[in-house]
Amino acid sequence: MSSALSQIDRSARKRPRASVFVRTLRWGNSVVDRNVENILTAFVQIWANKLRSLLTTLGIIIAVTSTVVVVSLVQSFGKFGTDMLREYGTNMMFVHPWTPPGARGALLGRIGMDVDDVRAVGALCDKVRRISPLIFGTAAVEFGREKVEQGDVKLRGATEQFQSIRNYEVEKGRFFGPIDVDSSAYVCVVGRDILRRLHCDDKIIGDYVFINGLRFRVLGVLEEKGNQLGGNQDQMVIVPFTTALKMFPFWARFMAFIVESTSEEDVDECSLQISRVLRSRHGLEPGDPNDFRIFRQDEMLRDFERVKVIATSVLAGVVGISLIVGGIGVMNIMLVSVTERTREIGLRKSVGGRRRDILLQFLTEAVVLTTLGGSLGVALGVAICRIASLHPMMVEIDVPPWAIILALGFSAAVGLLFGMIPAFKAAILHPIDALRHE
Repeated sequence: MSSALSQIDRSARKRPRASVFVRTLRWGNSVVDRNVENILTAFVQIWANKLRSLLTTLGIIIAVTSTVVVVSLVQSFGKFGTDMLREYGTNMMFVHPWTPPGARGALLGRIGMDVDDVRAVGALCDKVRRISPLIFGTAAVEFGREKVEQGDVKLRGATEQFQSIRNYEVEKGRFFGPIDVDSSAYVCVVGRDILRRLHCDDKIIGDYVFINGLRFRVLGVLEEKGNQLGGNQDQMVIVPFTTALKMFPFWARFMAFIVESTSEEDVDECSLQISRVLRSRHGLEPGDPNDFRIFRQDEMLRDFERVKVIATSVLAGVVGISLIVGGIGVMNIMLVSVTERTREIGLRKSVGGRRRDILLQFLTEAVVLTTLGGSLGVALGVAICRIASLHPMMVEIDVPPWAIILALGFSAAVGLLFGMIPAFKAAILHPIDALRHE
């Protein structure tokens, strides 16, 4: 009996200072007190093995940092794209001729659309607020001895309503008006990047440039819009569509147009009205496919949101796999910790410690360890996002609060999952075998 007591006494003297310190913090026997004691024990054990704890949680830190950065980047770029699409207006539609695929499309014969179709839509559809034909082309622009090559200039032919539909404000000068459109005037408004490449400033307003060899008077300069949807919006020259038809006669029989509905709630009705008018004018029978397509801005916005959600989920899932690797590292180090503290476990059991107490203690240590690693990963991820946002060519990167909560939740779950085996191993140790462990 005396030898057993002396063995327990030696074990108590060999117990790490952390356990002795925590033992002095016992406040009672309630569940809350035991949980607080386990958490304090976990913190003291982590502090007693600072370097080992840091190396153990390194995988968790890297995984959480990567997840926070990737999710924040995808969400921020997605928000940038969504805001950009909303600037065009969710009640905007783009209509163009289209040949349906397959035999049914071939039976329709020649596909086309002209300015009379555009005028009919504007006159017969009461849900249409604004409408404008749209001519696409490229052009070379010359001013004095300077020249911007054809491939670098986007030429657009439209009416004066194009400015309001697409929100193209004029910074200097003015946009062309209905008289310019009706008279097929050789006038234009130019983007800011065109001026830079022509090495001139706002004094060009009222002067003349040559577009594809034709002399045009510059009425105004568009405000700077930057890159949108992969294209530089400041490399644009806009002319009356009647003038553009003289330059590109092909578009007279293959004309597209853009429409703005009266409100966002009227987009569906407006789309149906456009379809009815065009099908009637093109002589399409019931059951025939449309020989035109209507691209709605709100549908594009919904598709973009779906792509953003899918991209966030996939990328976060791929990066989150590294959490499993970090969890395996935590499990390994917890198994080592159980082996190192076998005599302490035996001592606790010999004085009345229950299996569930031992199990809860080691589970708590694993969860606290991974949660601390997750917290460091979140802090590092937020710092990286803040630093990246300082770059002038980068969008503002905001870290979603749900990403932080999710990262910390997964960190704690990894500790709970991978700490189960070491904790169970500690809980089932026999006290006599544990006290005899060397």
